[in-house]
Amino acid sequence: LDYTRTYSEFRDDVDTFARTLISLGVKAGSHVAVWASNVPQWYIAFWATVKIGAVLVTVNTAYKIHEVEYLLRQSDTHTLIMTEGGKDCSYGEIVAELCPELETTKAGSPLHSRRLPFLRNVITVGFRQKGCLTWNEAVARASQVPVSEVYRMAAAVDKNDVCNMQYTSGTTGFPKGVMLTHYNVVNNGKYIGDHMELSTADRMMIQVPMFHCFGMVLSMTASMTHGATMYPLPYFSPKPALACVHNEHITAFNGVPTMFIAMMQHPDFEKTDFSNMRTGIMAGSPCPIKTMQEVIEKMHMPEICITYGQTEASPATTMSKTSDSIEARVNTVGASLFGVETKIVDPETGEELPDNVDGEFCARGYNIMKGYYKMPEATAAAIDEDGWLHSGDLARRLPDGYYKITGRIKDMIIRGGENIYPKEIEEFLYTNPKVKDVQVIGVPDKDYGEEIMACIVLKPDETATEDEIKDFVRSHMAKHKVPRYVAFVDDFPMNAAGKILKYKMREWAVELLNLQAANSIETA
Repeated sequence: LDYTRTYSEFRDDVDTFARTLISLGVKAGSHVAVWASNVPQWYIAFWATVKIGAVLVTVNTAYKIHEVEYLLRQSDTHTLIMTEGGKDCSYGEIVAELCPELETTKAGSPLHSRRLPFLRNVITVGFRQKGCLTWNEAVARASQVPVSEVYRMAAAVDKNDVCNMQYTSGTTGFPKGVMLTHYNVVNNGKYIGDHMELSTADRMMIQVPMFHCFGMVLSMTASMTHGATMYPLPYFSPKPALACVHNEHITAFNGVPTMFIAMMQHPDFEKTDFSNMRTGIMAGSPCPIKTMQEVIEKMHMPEICITYGQTEASPATTMSKTSDSIEARVNTVGASLFGVETKIVDPETGEELPDNVDGEFCARGYNIMKGYYKMPEATAAAIDEDGWLHSGDLARRLPDGYYKITGRIKDMIIRGGENIYPKEIEEFLYTNPKVKDVQVIGVPDKDYGEEIMACIVLKPDETATEDEIKDFVRSHMAKHKVPRYVAFVDDFPMNAAGKILKYKMREWAVELLNLQAANSIETA
């Protein structure tokens, strides 16, 4: 789909769609969800929603019915915008199953759904579905609302209002809606762009998904605040990414380490012209030093940066600059971003620790979320009374003020840049009638950093196969949450207090699977 616009033309498209949203009953504070890959409509919907003071809710493109029903219901989504979906997942079929009322709803009149009581409108992009408006039909409604109404609503927006909600997998088993404000997102994007020295001369390829902060803030908002040109790819694949770099004279792109590796290993890599490349961000999971050096040399990215953060900090807390030495950019995650305070504390006592000592990384500043939507206890557990966000990551500060991430306190798996909380997969596996008990752990993997392993105790007299368990997860949850390994066990190692020792399970798994744990992070 060719969609080429100047910034002023794009603004007109945004204003038009904002009028559409108003015609559909979207008000300040209403929740508009986008379930789509990086198509032009994602960008239009985002800016139109936030311009009128509504809240854009991002939906992971890999979600299946179990996850999307929870998200749409917990977020009180009012209007859903969706594409047809991917190879193994039809969004249309999922929404038809969640809202059978669409069968008898006239497109354009408000939906009333038993399972999703707040949902009033569904807009489809690139396909037609009963009870839903197509994108073009929706845009045609803009004429019902004068553009002055958009300006009036925009003028009433406060910078500390929530503009975006992103769901992070929950340590409690349920994902939590991170509420980010206009002030959080715009400033974080601006300072990220400053660190990359972006300008109107830059051409940013956006292959990281927009439903993550990586696409939304580090790519789109960083570009928008510096007037750079954006080249979104609907989803990451090495061949089209290399073609885009070559044909469009790309100067910057971001990615998780696995994306850079996939591009360098592709047969087209040798014939791709990287001479215009300058900068980008590698983030999302620990960056192997060798990969970073290869990217700098082979991809002509002398000014590549590393960013560290989390969705709750919208997302960046530390970042290396284009002017930092190669050593600093390869070995650390940079220093605090402007306006963000950072410190290392003892995870047990909360006392601040000196340089070169490992402890929990904490951050405070303009970029910290307002909280988790409708989850005050979870918010209080993440942000202390002094406003410090506790990351759950182990890090150390070096004497020059730069940080190194050294491990994790919280029970999280990072697979190819995707944060996966074992608890969420465990809770789902408990719904399998054959499963008596389950523990999900991360095991080292040379391609993805970590892979998922499910260790299962079956109920008496039950039998199950590895594939049966994998298929059970695959049919209800996103593909990246499907365990690579399944082991059937009799019990789990525990300490005297009955706490299950996941690190012991991990050691056992490494031996069982004959995996080398040399370059991996230990999960406590």
